[in-house]
Amino acid sequence: MATAAKENYLKALYHLHLKSPEISLTELGQTLDLRMPTVNSMVKKFHESGWVEYEKYKPVKLTEKGRKMAALVIRKHRLAEMFLSQVMGFGWEEVHDIAEELEHIKKEDFFDRMDELLGFPGIDPHGSPIPNKDGDLVRSSYESLSNFPVGSQVIFKALKDSSTEFLLFLNKRSIRLGAQINIIDIEAFDKSMSISLDEGDAQILSHAVAMRLLVEPK
Repeated sequence: MATAAKENYLKALYHLHLKSPEISLTELGQTLDLRMPTVNSMVKKFHESGWVEYEKYKPVKLTEKGRKMAALVIRKHRLAEMFLSQVMGFGWEEVHDIAEELEHIKKEDFFDRMDELLGFPGIDPHGSPIPNKDGDLVRSSYESLSNFPVGSQVIFKALKDSSTEFLLFLNKRSIRLGAQINIIDIEAFDKSMSISLDEGDAQILSHAVAMRLLVEPK
């Protein structure tokens, strides 16, 4: 059974694995904000458990067993976020830190019941997919808002960045998942966008913000 510390390593490895199958220990250490001797020691234990492929001085690779273990931790986290949001009324900017604690509960039937009560959701409050009980995850094909031209009408589906600061920024702009975004104009100089939400007034989004909003055509 994985401890909370091991589950945090698994999550970090999983997210790095999505970027590249070969993961450097330096990057893993930076992600977890841990020193290299500590990271090396844990990765060796993961290798003994069959969760990673590890050779000295070479990148780490997450095995299928390790990938499934990590996906099940992420499943618990995202189900907890959805429960906190949909049932308990927490804002999408509030749920992450609480879910970080709840995800380490060992009772699988606790999360299965949570899943059932929620109606078996496919995504969390930030639009990220929730792995199923087998650790399988359906990745979306959404694109950044910044990729679309003037005149496009798209639906806001998910986020590249779910940091508290960014979510609070979106709250101030009343930008919510499911909103229709209409691209009115794009500034040639800095790629900032003039957009409207549904039938609301126009507002300006920087290129950095537009890159972080994942959408699909209406």
